[in-house]
Amino acid sequence: MNEAPKSVVISKEDAVFWMDGNGKWHNEHGRFEHPKIIKYFNGSIQKDDGGYHLFQIRDGLEEKVYFKYEETALFAVDLAEKEEIILLLNTGKRIILDPSCLYEKEDSLYFTWKDHLVKFTDRALFKLSDYLTEQEGELTFSFKDSTWKIAIHP
Repeated sequence: MNEAPKSVVISKEDAVFWMDGNGKWHNEHGRFEHPKIIKYFNGSIQKDDGGYHLFQIRDGLEEKVYFKYEETALFAVDLAEKEEIILLLNTGKRIILDPSCLYEKEDSLYFTWKDHLVKFTDRALFKLSDYLTEQEGELTFSFKDSTWKIAIHP
């Protein structure tokens, strides 16, 4: 008979790691540097009513570790142009960019996707810059035959 996994929940106050405003993981010893650990952490990010957490099931134990983050835990880290602009998130998920959801805040670019806030990393923003223009103080996004004004968040 299959038993439901035992559950452990660690609050963000008790977590020993956190994510900074650029999507980098840290602990008391500094920034994480090992690519496999970073990829594992990013791929484990989920969200529920309690917020963002890392989720894993190991050895019959279901573990949720909520963690501190500055604005968001989701970042657009790369993009590809196909019929649409496809964004690669730090979690490994690929999503289609809806340009109407873009906005600028304090020299950073963001967009809303479902109930998530996603921030562009410098690398993704550099690649997206081919589609961005600034005219008379307004930033616009152009793709194929359409142009969208990018809102400025107060």
